[in-house]
Amino acid sequence: MPIRSWDIFCTVIDNFGDIGVCWRLARQLAQEHGHAVRLWVDDLSSFARLAPEVDIEAPSQRLAGVEIRPWRPDATGADEHFTPAADAEPHDVVIEAFACNLPETFLARMARRAQKPVWINLEYLSAEPWVREHHAMPSPHPRLPLVKHFFFPGFEPGTGGLLRESMLGAQRDTFLSGPAAQAALWHRLGVAPRTGALKVSLFAYRNIALPALLEQWRDGGEAVQCLVPQGLAAQQVAEWFGVPAQVGADYFSGNLSVHIIPFVRQEHYDELLWACDLNFVRGEDSFVRAQWAARPLVWHIYPQDEDAHRVKLDAWLDLFRQSGVDTAAAQSLAAFWHAWNGYGTPLDWASLRASLPQLTDMAVRWERRLQHPGDLAANLVAFCENQVK
Repeated sequence: MPIRSWDIFCTVIDNFGDIGVCWRLARQLAQEHGHAVRLWVDDLSSFARLAPEVDIEAPSQRLAGVEIRPWRPDATGADEHFTPAADAEPHDVVIEAFACNLPETFLARMARRAQKPVWINLEYLSAEPWVREHHAMPSPHPRLPLVKHFFFPGFEPGTGGLLRESMLGAQRDTFLSGPAAQAALWHRLGVAPRTGALKVSLFAYRNIALPALLEQWRDGGEAVQCLVPQGLAAQQVAEWFGVPAQVGADYFSGNLSVHIIPFVRQEHYDELLWACDLNFVRGEDSFVRAQWAARPLVWHIYPQDEDAHRVKLDAWLDLFRQSGVDTAAAQSLAAFWHAWNGYGTPLDWASLRASLPQLTDMAVRWERRLQHPGDLAANLVAFCENQVK
């Protein structure tokens, strides 16, 4: 029996990263594969930042071909935190994204199905070598006749790959070759591009290194035009300028101009990345999209207990360095990433700026390399099809 329908359960951890991945996956399964998709989200308010059409009060709604339903999970998946409608029978595939716990009620319904759903734990993205060893490993449920498989996104063959829509490359090329499309973006953002300025997008959590970066941009010998989506980083930038944070505000100091732009909906975020020379990103979804943009990037990784996030950050830097980037440029990038994430040597913008030409060339080659493992959505479909007996 072919796979035709999916349940995706998502909890919003870092405001946008987790729901960003799940929403992108849900849309791709519906629009490119023609499957029925039901997306369960515990925080519709955060979701609405990515998709403004979302009705945060609706018990059920359909958007972009995806059915959206709210749920209220807790650490144990207890039934009192989940009240599924009578028609919420499990679909052919059930994904628990990023180790969220499925409700016991729903698990019991999965177990009662004659054809058991394919049960996937969609894991966090990591470049660590052990990912290939654990990708697609099974884990039988201790009580129920169900088997869960761990599916790891990744950067190399032997992993699940990365989410990438089939037309993304063509859309990027069309945007970069089309002055009208670029002008439409700047108009939508409410910003006039400064001729000759280095264009930077800045999407980050609150960051102890941000004031030092703003000072170095201000005092540097090159004009820097920085676009900051409303949020934590925008508030911190406004504090540095000593003014209230306000969408549409423009701040100027020395060679630095900063523009607080509206939070960009997911479908338009790629254009912002394509239009900039350097992109600061955070979490997982924007990190992946910045790599598909084929532009140099700086990653603000989500902090984890016992500094486990530093291992993940260095694993990506090691993989990137092994792909042939200039040694000095790789060292400059690593030092800057470490400082941006709160450890290592002090932030050195001049060193990173000197390496941007080499990093730009490498970003193009890196983007091509990332296509080798295949698209995550297509890989998920193929894997689930093979699990159906």
